[in-house]
Amino acid sequence: MQAKELRDMSDSDLARKQSELREEIGHLKLKRATGRLENSMQLRKTKRDLARVETILREKALEAGKGAA
Repeated sequence: MQAKELRDMSDSDLARKQSELREEIGHLKLKRATGRLENSMQLRKTKRDLARVETILREKALEAGKGAA
């Protein structure tokens, strides 16, 4: 997922996406541990998507804090 697409999402959508990605990472780790993970790059891609979502959530929180001060 591109960062531009994520920046256009609302905070609640980003939080929902964050929980979905965390759940997906858990499933992928389980598949890797049991040897059923076919595409090992899928886990790495999902982790990077989660990092993008968390970064954008942090940026939005800092902007909201700066506007209130």
